[in-house]
Amino acid sequence: MLTSGWKAVSMVDVHGKVTFTLWLCSCNLKCPFCHNWRIAEGKGCFKLERGAMLEELEVNSFLIDYFHVTGGEPLMQWTELSSLLAGVKALDVPVSLNTNLTLVGPLEQLLNAGLVDHIATDLKAPPAVLYGLPGEASERLWRLFLRGLELVSDYGLPLELRIPVPRDFDVWPWIEEGLGHIDTEFYVVLNPLVGKPLTNPRDEAWCSAHCWPEDEVRKLGERLDELGIEFHVNRWV
Repeated sequence: MLTSGWKAVSMVDVHGKVTFTLWLCSCNLKCPFCHNWRIAEGKGCFKLERGAMLEELEVNSFLIDYFHVTGGEPLMQWTELSSLLAGVKALDVPVSLNTNLTLVGPLEQLLNAGLVDHIATDLKAPPAVLYGLPGEASERLWRLFLRGLELVSDYGLPLELRIPVPRDFDVWPWIEEGLGHIDTEFYVVLNPLVGKPLTNPRDEAWCSAHCWPEDEVRKLGERLDELGIEFHVNRWV
């Protein structure tokens, strides 16, 4: 299993929770705004020292709400991840999985095995832009994402629905469609996309054009508020 490392105690990876966070390498998307793109492309990754990580997790378990695994896309290494999460559950530590929800087969395997207690995911819209892939592939992945939302709902897992907010795009039609596929406890986190100097995005030119939204965040907040949906806004500055 390839990783870029872990952090024993984090207060920024799941809203309102303290986590032990592990970053896994590789991803099936090419999001232009991604600030973890080096991890996603396997740059600087190394083999996970599972024993050492589980030992540190056990020592810090009394401090945390979740063992949170993120990436990259963790389900790219789902077989090894399944074994690792079984070891985490043996320590009686709840598991939070940050996934893009497009790898629904591996996701269902983990959910069916009872290895996940909480899901975090990004609703990336427009998909043809934010996935960083050709239009037809992005459309297929969007449909898989919607199926992923339904799967999380089927298992009744709590959901942190993160919405990366770009500038100069109307993302509401996709948000509305996504909300229609959720039937479980959830809240929304609006993440205004930011670039340098706060992050180092995969595509700096794209981010120069479409990061740092202002009105878009306000308008989305107003619409969510009208629907009575709990939401939070990440403030980077």
